[in-house]
Amino acid sequence: MRHRLSFLLGCAAFAAPLAVAAQTVDDSGDVIVTGSTTTATKTATPLVDIPQSLTLLDRRRLDDRASQTLNEALAYVPGVNTASYGFDPRFDAFFIRGFQATYTGVFRDGLRQLNSPSGLWRNEPYGIERLAVVRGPASVLYGASGAGGLVDVTSKRPRADAFAELQGFVGRYDRYQLNADVSAPLGDGVALRLTGVARDSDTALDGFKDDRYFLAPAASARLGDATDLTVLGEYMWSRTGASAAFYNDAAGVTDIPLSDPRFNDLTHRQWRAGYALEHRFGDAVSFHQNLRVQDVTVDSAYSYVTDPTPPITRLGARVAEWTKSVNLDNQLRAELTTGPLRHRLLVGLDYNHVRYRSAEGYGSTPLSDTDLARPAVDTVARQRFRQTGLYAQDQIDAGALGVTAGIRHDWLDARTDVPGAAAITRDDRRLSGRVGATLRVAEGVVPYVNWSTSFEPNVGLLLDGSPARPTSARQYEGGVKWTPRAGVLLTAAAFDIKQRDGVVFDASTGVNRQVQLDLRSRGVELEASARVAAGLDLTAAYALTDMTIRRGATGTTGNHLSATPRHMGSLWADYAPAGGGFGLGAGLRYLGPSWGNDENTIRNRARRFVDAVAHYDVPSLQRLRLQLNATNAFGVEPTTCAAGYCYRDQGRTVLASARYRF
Repeated sequence: MRHRLSFLLGCAAFAAPLAVAAQTVDDSGDVIVTGSTTTATKTATPLVDIPQSLTLLDRRRLDDRASQTLNEALAYVPGVNTASYGFDPRFDAFFIRGFQATYTGVFRDGLRQLNSPSGLWRNEPYGIERLAVVRGPASVLYGASGAGGLVDVTSKRPRADAFAELQGFVGRYDRYQLNADVSAPLGDGVALRLTGVARDSDTALDGFKDDRYFLAPAASARLGDATDLTVLGEYMWSRTGASAAFYNDAAGVTDIPLSDPRFNDLTHRQWRAGYALEHRFGDAVSFHQNLRVQDVTVDSAYSYVTDPTPPITRLGARVAEWTKSVNLDNQLRAELTTGPLRHRLLVGLDYNHVRYRSAEGYGSTPLSDTDLARPAVDTVARQRFRQTGLYAQDQIDAGALGVTAGIRHDWLDARTDVPGAAAITRDDRRLSGRVGATLRVAEGVVPYVNWSTSFEPNVGLLLDGSPARPTSARQYEGGVKWTPRAGVLLTAAAFDIKQRDGVVFDASTGVNRQVQLDLRSRGVELEASARVAAGLDLTAAYALTDMTIRRGATGTTGNHLSATPRHMGSLWADYAPAGGGFGLGAGLRYLGPSWGNDENTIRNRARRFVDAVAHYDVPSLQRLRLQLNATNAFGVEPTTCAAGYCYRDQGRTVLASARYRF
């Protein structure tokens, strides 16, 4: 049987404008992420005044944890599950509130990263300035996006001051990496920045590489007194293995790699270029335009086991995908007052165009020592999407009461071409909405409620060969945010989300096809982010998620969705003394038991992972930091199953680094 290991044939979606998180800085100069952000509302709004759950991660947290992937950066965010597919450095695969966000929930600088089944955008953590995680539907402002929420990645941009740093890594499995970041103001409002990464690395799997070259130039310019322009670019080349899975038999996962180490290669290339333009018409009105052109190409060759008895028999396969897209967003912002009410109005129009092509090829004879040739590929699908969205939002301040209301209409034109069949076209029109309210009942205490909806078209084909229907969802959420003092934010939220026509990968078919189903997620989330004392930061998170299948395949309706723990929690603390010296940090991640298939006949045990860091800021050279990070420090390697297929978790990784800032 042809066996292609992918998670699901994903969902392409479309654009939204630039969203840059603002942050507060305490007296010591350290960033404490309890300030304001534009991610959830596209206007600078304090976190406590946003009627929705939101988490911000700054550059310092990424550095302290030495995050090497987006998954590692998100591992301590409440409601985000990054551990459903075990060790797999090819992609960042994660869930928010139980819903798949890999394909529909990642944005870069406010614009969607258009992902295909295997042609997923990769996010180099060293090129990230900060992350914002919005939980719950957000289609009113962001267009097509998932029911669980989204992650917006903010790229590094030119700084107002001169800055340069050089960082080197040496790690387990012959990992060698060099990072460089330079920013320079050139005068007259012009500044440049260049960020780069070069890595050569093996992994715990024989023949499975994790190499990368990354280069991200950026420029900013003040075009007169009222106009600012920022240009952002990126090129990345990566090479990994094409399959990190192990063969599964009747008892579950075995020690047999699914792919032959000699025939297991994935080459990934991506580039993007765009700009963010802002023009101010006085103090109350401004226009913002954001554009990005992007391209991702993936070519993977792998093998799959047809007979596990020695000598193991495998057949070769190859998959190639291309995704090209253009994203354009325009928005007009205005502030006005009507009697006792203060309004922040937002009106936007975005347009997105994406083209996708997939080709596959399969070998007909078993791999041998003399025959490791890649099969030729033939096109199996072409898809084109055009999407236009018109949206409006009003944020109303009425003393202690705040109301946020928005509405959006999307027009989608889609065409799917499959060889040997008539073209399939879709013309979808959807309305999305959001209403939320906050109330300042006491100093620093703000309860809130919201109702919101989402809409997302889907790329790919169902089991019967037809295109997947668009996915829609609605959410009710209520919670409270409390800032007892500067540098401390405590939040609690309860939510109920219903999703219709969700898309999941059906592993039992052996090919990359989809099944649609209705889901319901209900739960509670708790989060704390605090500067406990000078130099000591603490984050804590807990999520209870009850994810049930309202309509699914035979034997699954009424069951819990696989690989969705009911309980998840995390705790991270880091101490860095002022003036330099020796510091320590440690974290604990907990994932409770879950089901390994939608029939609820396989049970995943609870898993616990400990991470740690030790760092030394040389007092005589305070620009120099030496650091040692251990992820999964105790080296536990449990297995986990999702959709009936079982995976191995990543073992211990150790990274030693030295960073010098000029």
